[in-house]
Amino acid sequence: MNKILENLFYAKTHEWVEFIDETTVRIGISDFAQQELGDLVFINLPEIGDGVTAGVAFGDVESVKAVSDIVSPVTGTVSAVNKELLNSPEWINEDSYENWFIEVKDITEKSELMNPAEYKEYCEKEAH
Repeated sequence: MNKILENLFYAKTHEWVEFIDETTVRIGISDFAQQELGDLVFINLPEIGDGVTAGVAFGDVESVKAVSDIVSPVTGTVSAVNKELLNSPEWINEDSYENWFIEVKDITEKSELMNPAEYKEYCEKEAH
């Protein structure tokens, strides 16, 4: 069973969203996503100051199995990038919730996000 944290929201593309305040979030990928991908070997992330758009990829992760887009669940401006992951993508496999990708500020739009219970149900359907 994959781990789902209660203080986060989740996108249908398996990114998690942590609200730091009303207009700032941290984004990472869920435990379900990292399990599906397998061992991560490379991460491509945007730069501070770049714009991201809800529903549009802002980067990608490469695993031994495949390359997958990381889709932004919000529209806003990148205010922080977890650059340590660029040299250590395997940290995502170790703890996908501790290792966020980017922070986004000045949010103007959000994709439809699920609460933990809804996301758990969504993952159970996807797994079958």
